[in-house]
Amino acid sequence: MSDKSTTIPCLRYRDAHAAIEWLCRVLGFERHLVVPDETGGIAHAQLVLGSGMIMLGSTRDNEYGLLMKRPDEVGGAQMQSSYLVVADPDAVHARAVAVGAKIAMAIKDEDYGGRGFSCCDPEGHLWSIGSYDPWA
Repeated sequence: MSDKSTTIPCLRYRDAHAAIEWLCRVLGFERHLVVPDETGGIAHAQLVLGSGMIMLGSTRDNEYGLLMKRPDEVGGAQMQSSYLVVADPDAVHARAVAVGAKIAMAIKDEDYGGRGFSCCDPEGHLWSIGSYDPWA
């Protein structure tokens, strides 16, 4: 067993196929593993961005799926968000605007360094994107 520890956000989508397309095209993720299920949905997917990863799948009424709510199921409220460190937040912002993403926080230079913005994906999950790298 590896002694490497990390955090991997996990999300559920009604249309996981469309979510994967959006996350790759707009935010810059790449498919690492995509496993279809028997109903035409996604049983499990791993998307990578640099050394980071998210896991996602289609919404289901199984033991794990019942533990999670999508933003529209809680009135659009956000319980959490993911922060993506990118080299060019302006380019990601331009792609998000071009596809009509809801920009939750305008792009700006931050007092603590870096530049960033926040947007919602098509199913309402909040993503913060910026050049501030807390590891640097």
